[in-house]
Amino acid sequence: MAKKEYYSDDIVVTYDVKRCIHAAECIRGLPAVFDTKKRPWIQPDQAQANDVAEVIMRCPSGALHFERRDGGGDETIPTKNTIHIDPNGALYVQGNIEIMTSDGDLLLEDTRVALCRCGASENKPFCDNNHLQIGFQASGELGENWLAQDEIEDGDSKLKITVAKNGPLLLEGQVEIFNADGTSSCTGSKGDLCRCGGSSNKPFCDNTHKRIGFEAA
Repeated sequence: MAKKEYYSDDIVVTYDVKRCIHAAECIRGLPAVFDTKKRPWIQPDQAQANDVAEVIMRCPSGALHFERRDGGGDETIPTKNTIHIDPNGALYVQGNIEIMTSDGDLLLEDTRVALCRCGASENKPFCDNNHLQIGFQASGELGENWLAQDEIEDGDSKLKITVAKNGPLLLEGQVEIFNADGTSSCTGSKGDLCRCGGSSNKPFCDNTHKRIGFEAA
């Protein structure tokens, strides 16, 4: 299904259903605009464009984006790249994100994305909530820090995430990874994150994908 667009005079809201994981930040934030009982379920003319934009930027999966038609500011790129671990769920990434295929092709540029870490998503590398269906269990705690600190060119703020075939998510670029409650974190600029769901040092890869025969393009 293609992305859908919803218009008002001041703002255009874009919705990508394949990336939506029903975090419901939009519904809680502006129920007059985002109401699944209505058709269309997004009605951006029911609130000020600034308020619509602010709520959209809370969407952790990047399923919602906006474009201003009134001269207002567009979404800014965060100055810091971060990853938050969701207990029993996804990896929430925010920042100047560039996701690459294993062949080196650009898959996505975004500021917000939810990445699968259970291995069961049918929309890899993105989360599709299949962790709920399979009963995936993994705490939101950080394992032993396996991030390295490589030299980064001045002015390069990108976090490049390469999806390794049948393997982990390869990180390149300065990033801070937080546990679920935000009380503990680790930083680095190079590392591998588990996406098969089997690592015993989550969120980092420990090569379990090889032992269990994980397959994902």
